[in-house]
Amino acid sequence: MAHPVTHPTTPDRPDLRLAVKDVFGIDSPLVVPAFSERTEYVPETDDAYRFNPDVTLALLAGFLRDRRVLVQGLHGTGKSTHVEQVAARLNWPCVRVNLDGHLGRPDLIGKDAVVLREGRQVTEFQEGILPWALQRPVALILDEYDAGRPDVMFVLQRVLERDGKLTLMDQNKVISPHPYFRLFATANTVGLGNLNGLYHGAQRLNHAQIDRWNIVTSLDYLPAEEEAAIVRARVPSLADERGAELIASMVAVAALTRTGFQAGDVSTLMSPRTVITWAENLEIFGDLALAFRVSFLNRCDEAERAVVAEYFQRCFDRELDVSYALTAEPAQSAP
Repeated sequence: MAHPVTHPTTPDRPDLRLAVKDVFGIDSPLVVPAFSERTEYVPETDDAYRFNPDVTLALLAGFLRDRRVLVQGLHGTGKSTHVEQVAARLNWPCVRVNLDGHLGRPDLIGKDAVVLREGRQVTEFQEGILPWALQRPVALILDEYDAGRPDVMFVLQRVLERDGKLTLMDQNKVISPHPYFRLFATANTVGLGNLNGLYHGAQRLNHAQIDRWNIVTSLDYLPAEEEAAIVRARVPSLADERGAELIASMVAVAALTRTGFQAGDVSTLMSPRTVITWAENLEIFGDLALAFRVSFLNRCDEAERAVVAEYFQRCFDRELDVSYALTAEPAQSAP
């Protein structure tokens, strides 16, 4: 749903109070601050998004009481999107930063850069995303928090303190956070490293830093009915009765892969994002089995594809050829 971008006179602090029960449909007496106007940094509202009540309340506590909130969960559960969609309904400016291996301390803090001033080249300090956000009413989301480099992570240590001040040593300056600056993070693990081999690049985090997060919450996959509703909303061509039955079976396949992953039968599982991709590819190819192969099966270990094919057969009552090549047969219509 598109919303207009407002002029620069947007309030520097929240000017509304919203009842959680009215906005999110959660039975809670909480009343949270919000902005009456939107800026270009406010995420677009996704009407199809489904909120997890416990995670939503944890995030709202972050917005209300300036709690540092870490959201942990498997891939595709919608961790970052959850924070964004809460911010969208509060009209709260929100910025995401991915802590990949290429993001360094200068990107976070800032660095000297040569700029052109009145026709002359001069060197001046350009602040990074952290001091920029810290001085504004912005919700900063640190994505892939458990993949951050150690030198970057220790920069964040001081910001996670109660007063959250940041020292810019190059500038001999101490920045105090804006009263409505908020900090969130998402991670696939809880700082214990890549225990199951699923998330290569995840780091073991300093426990003194993990201890600085006021709230740690976990986001799991949605119930099957809600997951199916999201897929139907994303792929309207499958929103009729026949399509709904098809999507229900697709979600059932995904659930079997998750159960199989927990039991150690397969090393790859289907996230809700993968189910949506499967439905979208079904629109393109018009062949349910082909769409499944290119969306999920081809990423699985060859030794496990027979198990995944069994999941497919149990849900659709048809065999899946695991040795299929993309050019082996023409696309067929979905059953």
